[in-house]
Amino acid sequence: MDRTGCVSTGIPIENTDFGYTLSVIGGKYKMIILYWIAEYKVIRYNALKRKIGTISHKTLSQSLKELEKDHIIIRTEYPQIPPKVEYRLSPKGISLIPVLDFMCQWGQENRPDAQE
Repeated sequence: MDRTGCVSTGIPIENTDFGYTLSVIGGKYKMIILYWIAEYKVIRYNALKRKIGTISHKTLSQSLKELEKDHIIIRTEYPQIPPKVEYRLSPKGISLIPVLDFMCQWGQENRPDAQE
């Protein structure tokens, strides 16, 4: 696999393509958030929080804001009482789905309890 442009000797990792990708999807919960949004296509905040379970309100809100800022997800707010907010993947976010699918496949093939 050619990783030209991803990692170069002498260049700080954060200045590489790989570093950029990590900055967008890195962290404890961002990939889990992306997984659930991809699974449901459109999901409301409370449903997403229930699916993740262990995430705090502050962490979920911050992660969603960062994903929105990076144009990975689209936040739609409906002007009603109580407020209704939905999240879905943007076209840029949809382009990450093959990465998530590959990670799932890798896990399936390499888990210690996977049958050989």
